Amino acid sequence: MIGKIISSVVISLITFNIAHAQQTVTFDDYLASLKDKAIQAGVSQNTINKHFSKIKVFKRATVNGADKSINLESYIPQNAPEITVSTARAMFKEQEDALITLGDRYGVQPRFLVALWGMTSEFGEQKGNFPILSVTASNAYSGVKEQFYIDEFIAALQIIDRQQVTYEQLIGSSTGAMGHMQLMPSQYLAYAQDGNGDGEKDIWNNQFDAFATAAAMLKDTGWKNDETWGRQVSSVNPVPQYLIGADHTQTFNEWQELGVRRYNGNDLPKRDDMQVSFLMPDGEKGREYLVYNNFRLLQAWSKKEHFLLTVTYLSERIKNPPIK
Repeated sequence: MIGKIISSVVISLITFNIAHAQQTVTFDDYLASLKDKAIQAGVSQNTINKHFSKIKVFKRATVNGADKSINLESYIPQNAPEITVSTARAMFKEQEDALITLGDRYGVQPRFLVALWGMTSEFGEQKGNFPILSVTASNAYSGVKEQFYIDEFIAALQIIDRQQVTYEQLIGSSTGAMGHMQLMPSQYLAYAQDGNGDGEKDIWNNQFDAFATAAAMLKDTGWKNDETWGRQVSSVNPVPQYLIGADHTQTFNEWQELGVRRYNGNDLPKRDDMQVSFLMPDGEKGREYLVYNNFRLLQAWSKKEHFLLTVTYLSERIKNPPIK
């Protein structure tokens, strides 16, 4: 017992010291350390000299906290209301030929791209207007997900350094996500595509460049065009807590043995060639899902299950329009 108390005190002191140290480092001093890291990463001195003086601390640029909505029954209608569903369907129909061509090229069903578009930037209406270098530096300075934002800061500098995008064009949300599909600088750096053949890779002003970039990322990480995202299920027995979550996978047959069934109570598919995860985002009294590898790849946008399940809900509503 005494050992646990001592360990707790030590952890508390370490946490306090880290927080206190962060408070005593000025943003300018922190920016100087980022400059050293950028030089070590190979960013040119010319880019550093030209743009570091423009970087300012943004107190509004902070990492989003937990979702206020606590269950899917309220989260889905709040974040994907019928107006969003009808807009998604209209956008898909309006650009269907181009979307199908792009989907065939990358092997990604276009309904998922449109659903992501709607959920991440409200179909391009909420792309953000923060300078990305200032946003990523400020979020790194805050200490929340520090290494993540250091890496994104350096990726943003590399985008400018390679003359892919100018400093003025490199804008996004308060979390550093950019353009129609809200992609991070490292994602743009790795996967930027010219979706409409005009010679540009403009994810900010051209949704097809953004779609193609997102699709290229999904394809490269293992998206399967002949599979969907998952399904809602029911369980006849409580599923052990250690088996719940996207990080744990089993086959359909193994989930069947544990008492998981299709939502209508029928048996699961009799196959063992897919690795499937069980989600229960709202606890024992909420909805249950089996999700596939495609779903796990959507975590490139967010780890939040409520958000991802709303994306997949919207994709299903695009796929299944109302019968006239």
